[in-house]
Parts: sequence; structure tokens; C-alpha cells
Amino acid sequence: MTQAIEYISFEEARALSLELLTLAGFSKGHAETIAASVLKAQQDECHSHGLYRLMGCVKTLQVGKVDPNAEPTVDTETPGIVRVNSHYGYSLMGFHAGLPHFIEKTKKQGVAAMAINNCFHFSALWPEVEALADAGLVSFAVTPSHCWVAPAGGTKPSFGTNPFAFGWPRAGKHPFIFDFATSASARGEIELHRRAGKPIPLGWAIDAEGNPTTDAEAALNGAMLTFGGHKGSALSAMVELLAGPLINDMMSSESMEFDDGAGVTPCHGELLIALDPQSFLGASMTESMGRAEKLFSSITDQGARLPSQRRYEARDRNKDKGLPVQAALLVDLRAMLAELKAAVPA
Repeated sequence: MTQAIEYISFEEARALSLELLTLAGFSKGHAETIAASVLKAQQDECHSHGLYRLMGCVKTLQVGKVDPNAEPTVDTETPGIVRVNSHYGYSLMGFHAGLPHFIEKTKKQGVAAMAINNCFHFSALWPEVEALADAGLVSFAVTPSHCWVAPAGGTKPSFGTNPFAFGWPRAGKHPFIFDFATSASARGEIELHRRAGKPIPLGWAIDAEGNPTTDAEAALNGAMLTFGGHKGSALSAMVELLAGPLINDMMSSESMEFDDGAGVTPCHGELLIALDPQSFLGASMTESMGRAEKLFSSITDQGARLPSQRRYEARDRNKDKGLPVQAALLVDLRAMLAELKAAVPA
């Protein structure tokens, strides 16, 4: 079944998001950074990380997990490292608080890392590496999630969806960006299939008995699978280690324990590493970055597509049309907003 799409203006979507988040109890800073993230994803037609995520944000707050007023603190004392403590708020304010220091350290030293700790993380990683690419930096980012994904050859979850993202700046063009889960699909994609009553592709998940399934509900109650078999499984383990023990934060299994059955947004950490091409290349900067462009041309000249190309095309297409939103989701969001309004004392 195909879901009906309704276009709404960016201003209407922003107002809906901010009002919903504010009434739920989020501070101005959290409401604005969350809204900015989901609106950007919605414009790019990244539905699994768009306005749909507002419902999870509100639920996480309502069950008392996330701190809606948490103010991140930034530690820049260690050379080459920016540490951000989000104090159990959402990660987005922490990222933006640490970003200027992160960029400064990277450009000064050639390479730097930023660890964001004690944060609830729901957003895609591509906006973060895209922000770094806009600053002229090469970067990658990793984060775990909840323990939903079985290792290759197993039937029980050991990993999170464990995404990683990479960004490469391009002069005068959209940056080269990829961002994908090490699971065969994002958790949000399965949830969207469940909401729509659609089967999922075979190979995304297994049911609670370890059998392959195309039923989204059975998948959510069973285990997701890694992409590429043992290769995706090894990469998923890498993400667990880099964004867990290395930065002294929770792995996916520990995040699941912390959730304690609430079924809300994962709480864990995020690691970002950035490199400054100018520091590496000096006078050969223009020549070397031009060689990268030859690689990209060799891909597109034969009709192949660069990662994120569809997102960029959607972004440009929707600048004038507005934001395409599933009509059923708009109904749910407006109903949630009405409930929050009704709960406000007269």
C-alpha cells in the first residue's frame, strides 16, 4: 500500500515541531535543535529521521528518560580532543556546543576528535558530517544504538544498528556524504513499514525464533540483521568499540539495559573524527582535491549515482514545493499536539 503524501510549508512544519516540543517540556535550545534536524531530514525526504522522530522525542521525555533542560558542557583541555557531556539531554545541542571548538582544533592541528557523552541520540549522522564538510573538513562519525541486531551466524541481538557516516568537502558542489547503518536497514525504516502495514524486504530481519521474516512486527520483536553478513557484523562491532569503551560510554547492550523496558530513544555516546585537507596537503591542496573530483566524475559519467545524490535532488526539489509528509503522520502529530494542549492547565 502507498501512503498518501501531503505537502506543507517549511514554516508550518517548523511551527508545528516547535509548539509540540515546547508544550512537551523541552527547553528552547533543545526544541530548536531537534526541530532543525527533523526538518532538514524531511526536506531531503529522509522520512525515517524526519518529522516522524518527534513522536519518539516526546515519548522519551514523557517516560522520564531524557532531561529536556540539560545544558551540555564542553571540555577542550586535551590537545586534539573535544569532550562534550550532554548530561542526558538530546545529542544535538551537545554537537552544536562542541562544533566550533572541534573545527578550530582540527584546523590548528590537522586532525581532531570529538566525543559526545551521556546523550540520547535519534538523528541521522549525515547532517553532522555535512556541517564539517561545509567547514572544509573530511570527517566520519559513529554511534551505537539499542541492542537490536544479531551478529552474522547468530539469532540473538548483540549490536545496535550502529551507523557510521563519512563526509568529503567539494568546492562549489554538495559534499560527498554517506551515512548508513551497519544493519541491513535502519530501525526507523522497519517502524515505518509497520505503520504503513507493508512487508519488509527479506534479509532485513529474523523473527523471535530466528526464522527469516518479511513481517515488520515480527522483525521488531525478533532481531535485525547486519548488511553484508560477516563484513557488516565486523563493522558493527567496530562501531560498538569506538563509540563505547573508547570514549567511556555505553555499548548497545548497556543502552538497552539503561532503557529498562521503556522502549524509547537510545542513550549512549558518539565519536567524530575530522581531518583538515589544507593541513595535510599545503600547496598541493588544489591538485589533490581535483584528483578526488576525477574519481567522482568516473562514477557519475557512467550513469552511477553518488551517495546522498537523491537527498540533494529532493532538497532542491522541495525548496519551493514545501515538505512532503505522510498524511497519516500529520494526523498523528496534530493529535499529539492537541493532547499536549489539552493537558495545559487553564
